[in-house]
Amino acid sequence: APPKRYTRLIPFIQVRPNVANRIIQSYLAAGQWSGSEPDQALNSAISGQVVAHTSVTTADLPQALAEARQQAPTDLVALGFAERAARLKALARYLGEHKESLYELAAHTGASRADAAVDIEGGIATLFSYASTGAAELPDGQIWHEGPVMPLGRKGGFAGTHILVPLPGVAVHINAFNFPVWGMLEKFAPAFLAGMPCLFKPATVTSYVTEQCVRLIVASGLLPACALQLLVGPPAPLLAALQSGDVLTFTGSAGTANQLRAHPAVTERGVNLNVEADSLNALLLGPDVRAGSAEFDLAVREVVQEMTVKAGQKCTAIRRILVPHAQLPALAEALTAQLQAVVVGDPAVEGVTMGALVGASQRDDVAQQVARLLTECECLTGGVALPEPRGTKVSPDAFFAPTLLLDRQPGPNRLANQLEAFGPVATLMPYQDLDEGLQMLAWGGGSLVATLVTASPAVAAQAAARAAASHGRLHVLDEQAGVESTGHGSPLPVLKHGGPGRAGGGEELGGLRAVRHYMQRSAVQGSPAMLAAITGEYVRGAPVNESDLHPFRKHYDELAVGDSLLTHRRTVSEADLVNFGCLSGDFFYMHFDEIAARESIFGKRIAHGYFVLSAAAGLFVSPAPGPVLANYGLDTLRFVKPVGIGDTIRARLTCKRKAPRPVRAGEPRQGVVVWDVQVTNQDDALVASYDILTLVLFRDDANKEEN
Repeated sequence: APPKRYTRLIPFIQVRPNVANRIIQSYLAAGQWSGSEPDQALNSAISGQVVAHTSVTTADLPQALAEARQQAPTDLVALGFAERAARLKALARYLGEHKESLYELAAHTGASRADAAVDIEGGIATLFSYASTGAAELPDGQIWHEGPVMPLGRKGGFAGTHILVPLPGVAVHINAFNFPVWGMLEKFAPAFLAGMPCLFKPATVTSYVTEQCVRLIVASGLLPACALQLLVGPPAPLLAALQSGDVLTFTGSAGTANQLRAHPAVTERGVNLNVEADSLNALLLGPDVRAGSAEFDLAVREVVQEMTVKAGQKCTAIRRILVPHAQLPALAEALTAQLQAVVVGDPAVEGVTMGALVGASQRDDVAQQVARLLTECECLTGGVALPEPRGTKVSPDAFFAPTLLLDRQPGPNRLANQLEAFGPVATLMPYQDLDEGLQMLAWGGGSLVATLVTASPAVAAQAAARAAASHGRLHVLDEQAGVESTGHGSPLPVLKHGGPGRAGGGEELGGLRAVRHYMQRSAVQGSPAMLAAITGEYVRGAPVNESDLHPFRKHYDELAVGDSLLTHRRTVSEADLVNFGCLSGDFFYMHFDEIAARESIFGKRIAHGYFVLSAAAGLFVSPAPGPVLANYGLDTLRFVKPVGIGDTIRARLTCKRKAPRPVRAGEPRQGVVVWDVQVTNQDDALVASYDILTLVLFRDDANKEEN
């Protein structure tokens, strides 16, 4: 459950039932649905019948963007990272409970249940992933201290660091037709976590699915006003209203991306543009792989899956298959046999294994591209002819058979390296050796992803060093990875999604990398006290709070950043080194060999570094039961200066930052406290420096209130 009850910040809107001829509306400004006059008819890819109409939007788009910019600081940014992460998690659960209405509509796009799951479940999983990352990695506040703090003066009174704050504008996302749910949620999650409001312009042909998802999000009541807006209609007025501080992302064709790059909003007003364009992704069968091997079978499985899932309408789908000359006949035969076994038709009919393209116009576009490719390639199976789809109420206009082509004379200027048929189409290309195969990978002009199938670590290392320069992601597949691999065409929230060259050059997903995309990085200079106040973290040299109560005796919500303890002293003896060596088994010569140690750079025997850590813990730990539950980890450890026999050490423990953990059923409420630890010697010289993380309970009465 969410960590606390949420007050609905926008009016509850009844989710529409799935009815034919629905009118798709825009959701703009502070909770306003607009558009009641039907405009463009949207047809089912399966039956060809009208399932919805877009509407004529009369909303004031510049005003909608202005309201979002004005509302965000008080409604969205003010929530803080931890609360935004919690709401993402609650939203993911809500969508999971109401997802069937999305599946019902997705069936009209030509997708099977499994195809739709890639979109719907993938989008929900992305929300969960960013919620988890935000809760675990981001601070409990509105400023993200990127660090580290760097001294800029000799006396410690002047330092600098970097902070991240939400951009002051709106993130406008123009999305493609193939992922009406995931395409929106994968961009919404990091932007919302960063504190930036979003406006989505979905592709018209599948906008009825996106609109239903937005209606569910609105109905959840979890988002502040203007945090998410939807425009179903032409984007031109929207682009004209963009200004500095806004972010524009685009997923789609390279041609449209080039138009956006030349738009005055980008060239004159400095709007940040991120592009993910369709690309000629490839699978390279390694020169070590032979027919009958596990890796050969994995390659066949991967190609067939990428050609048939969502009828090949994926920006990450495999378009080029690079195969050693010797393995070409076997791979062509295996792929042809499996593709000819694919049953095309209405996914609701038993036995159908691939649905339709998104519409008749998309089918015509794929047919035109295949016809051009056939001027240089052979057709091994499929082709431009209309298939006979299985089903009783099926219009064949949007269906296309899985089509495997062969280019026997591949070259950088051949059409297979220039044209993309955005459907169930791929081209085989033979190569002589690995060097040529890697050259052919780069002929795609920059791709989102490439798969290398090999059983040889040497081949993988050689290929990765070259292929990474022209691909956003490398998927290396062998028998071991094949058991758990998520697949060539599955971008993951924790990894970058995007690619160079014709793939657009943008970056999406990637965990916290994507969150940073919606934030402004700023360098901050000042005294340690000022930097501590700005970042919300203790900075060495800033004032500390000392009291008679040991910091480990304070509950999480009683601790304040800057609470500190300066311990008593301890003199290190030879017995300490001997006892620690016997206990740990560490008899390194620097601790026990007097002659060798004297000849070393230190000139004497020194204590184990981990003894210094242990001794420091003994100095600052409060041993009685209390709110500190456990040591959660150790970061940034450095041994700055050696500690010898006879040296006297002490430690300063200071609360550096705090982050509450998400509430889990059956567990007391707790948070992570990061403590700055400085271990010094008798000359007040720093000998060890690190951060220690502890789990700390909230007060008992606070636990009772939460329960």
